[in-house]
Amino acid sequence: MTRAFIIEDEPRARAYLTKLIETNFPDIRIVGSAGSVRESVEFLEREGGKTDLLFMDVELSDGNCFDIFQRTEVRPAVIMTTAYDNYAVKAFEVNSVDYLLKPIEMEDLRRAVLRAGERIRAKQEGTDFSRIMDALKLLREGDAGAAAPKKEKFIIRLNDRIVPVGVREIAYFYSESKNSFLVTLGDLSYVIDDSLDAVENQLDPGAFFRISRSCIISSNAIESISKLFGGRMKISLVKGVGSRTDLTVSRARVVPFMNWLER
Repeated sequence: MTRAFIIEDEPRARAYLTKLIETNFPDIRIVGSAGSVRESVEFLEREGGKTDLLFMDVELSDGNCFDIFQRTEVRPAVIMTTAYDNYAVKAFEVNSVDYLLKPIEMEDLRRAVLRAGERIRAKQEGTDFSRIMDALKLLREGDAGAAAPKKEKFIIRLNDRIVPVGVREIAYFYSESKNSFLVTLGDLSYVIDDSLDAVENQLDPGAFFRISRSCIISSNAIESISKLFGGRMKISLVKGVGSRTDLTVSRARVVPFMNWLER
């Protein structure tokens, strides 16, 4: 059973998050809540070692959550929840698991809880998670000897023909009606056998980004980006690539998408 504590100063937001967790995550038990930096610090100094997970709002009644990290050791895994997107970089600097924008969507909450569970298990098994994250970062940046091999081409089977498609020719992948598709920069579309989850694990994260649950895009396919209502972003593709799906960056992935573009 995962013991969780909610740090949130708005009663309605706290009640909404509590209901989401209790309804959808029976393995998580909420052990309490706080609405201020002072109350949070007191709880962590008293019960922090017995708590696995914190759901932490940024703006609190007497400051912001980063004051907590200055005042005491934060040992549980942290999922940040906020209405503001300008704290994302700072959130990951304090090693938070995920950064959810309000109103919280179920898909994003499930992803965050899954990540938190992986970190909690690593800690319980005695794994130094920070060292693992540092090693992964070095691998992604190409600074550690041999990087994990990534797929260089996809093999498309068309009846009695086999068509190899190099990853540099790919504009994006998308899923629709339980099928997965590959679209090339030349605007050719193919059905593929793998799910997008499987495809994502085979791609270079520096060249491809999953902008939503149903789409993974190549940096080579992006012509420009524009803002949409509700905090999302729309991607305009380079000339010659048609769009058979809605290429929109989901609200929860806007910040990491922008960080990916700036790398």
